[in-house]
Amino acid sequence: MNLLFLDRGSTAWYCAPPIMKTTRSAKLFADAQQLIPGGVNSPVRAFGSVGGQPRFIKRAKGARLYDVDGNTYIDYVLSWGPMILGHAAPLVISTIKKAAANGTSYGAPTELEVILARMIHQAFPSMEKVRLVSSGTEAVMSAIRVARGFTKRDNILKFEGCYHGHSDYLLAKAGSGLATLGIPDSLGVPADFAKHTLTVPYNDIRAVQQIVKEHRNTLACIMLEPIAANMGVVPPAPEFLESLRRLTAENDILLIFDEVISGFRVTYGGAQTLYGITPDLTVLGKIIGGGLPVGAYGGRKEIMDLIAPLGPVYQAGTLSGNPLAVSAGIETLKQLKAHEVYKKLEEKSAALAKGILQNCRTRSDTGNSFTRCWNRGYTWPLLNSKPPSSRPPTQPAISNTRSKEPWPLLRNYNRVAREASFVSRLIQLWIVSDTAVEPRRMLKTSSLLGRNERKPET
Repeated sequence: MNLLFLDRGSTAWYCAPPIMKTTRSAKLFADAQQLIPGGVNSPVRAFGSVGGQPRFIKRAKGARLYDVDGNTYIDYVLSWGPMILGHAAPLVISTIKKAAANGTSYGAPTELEVILARMIHQAFPSMEKVRLVSSGTEAVMSAIRVARGFTKRDNILKFEGCYHGHSDYLLAKAGSGLATLGIPDSLGVPADFAKHTLTVPYNDIRAVQQIVKEHRNTLACIMLEPIAANMGVVPPAPEFLESLRRLTAENDILLIFDEVISGFRVTYGGAQTLYGITPDLTVLGKIIGGGLPVGAYGGRKEIMDLIAPLGPVYQAGTLSGNPLAVSAGIETLKQLKAHEVYKKLEEKSAALAKGILQNCRTRSDTGNSFTRCWNRGYTWPLLNSKPPSSRPPTQPAISNTRSKEPWPLLRNYNRVAREASFVSRLIQLWIVSDTAVEPRRMLKTSSLLGRNERKPET
């Protein structure tokens, strides 16, 4: 059995035996590089930050991937989240087949769209009205457009390290100081677009307060991942979300939660339910399509009623509300709601996190803690820890492109214990099928993200 563990974005873990058959994947990658930029259709798939070559997948089932060379992998990524029920979940597949038999696209409304919109509204009451689109990027772009139309302001505020898709005005990062006018983070993005994007460090409420003070009359919205999941996994600091909600309400600025990753993942109603915060607009994706392309945005009725055909904010899409994607999403949400999935996910991920931490302790023969990945000898040392003297010096740390720290979550061991449990909570295990990867024993734990359990670090 081979193991593949990838973390979405620029940091990754990759563990595998030193010898495995990759001939067919290598050939396909070479061919793909002649036809597709970089040989992949999304940059992270190129293995650029972990070394080696991409594995070309042939099929998947439950918690496992099978590549074209016959290798089998336990999949801790599950298509970056949408396959929360596991690959090829039987009820989801049968639903897709039934929908496909009726036609793959109509360019007209369907009852399925109404059903999915109602399910989303019931899970996210803040989304009084919902518009379906075809991707998370499209949903974010549309949510920002309607926020600008509602407030009649141009500027937006985002946080360093929060990824919201590849639309032009969101590919901006901070410079020095509290915040700067956006500088394009990709060639091809005009400076005139990026200048309307202000950026501040995540969890820095003072920086936000300063920006709001200086730009309150031009800020349309503040957008963030309520649980940052694109620079490692960084939960919000105590009172951070509450402070943002209060600050935006006081200054007539819209608060937008990008829950493309956290929605229907940390709990059925997403991070806003977990933390008890009501945003003005919410963006969803991934899980609500059951593995097929989909996105959605929604919020307060008076905001959403500005969207065409009711209002002057235009947004359209030929494949929006595609019957196959919507059908898969409906069945996925039914399963998530009916089978105590989140309790099982919490128990299994807690056991996994405990095992990882015990392994860290076991491999520290000098009393200091570190984690190790057996591919090319890469290690992620904890801050202020030293590698055991019996081991060779560590390779340079694989770092996040947005941070100079070896790995922002690994600041001290106590924090690792809390953060790793949450990281593993986001890992999507196959938790419904009898083919689940079961831990040796189950641990009953409460959410580490509960409002009463979040304490300031000492």
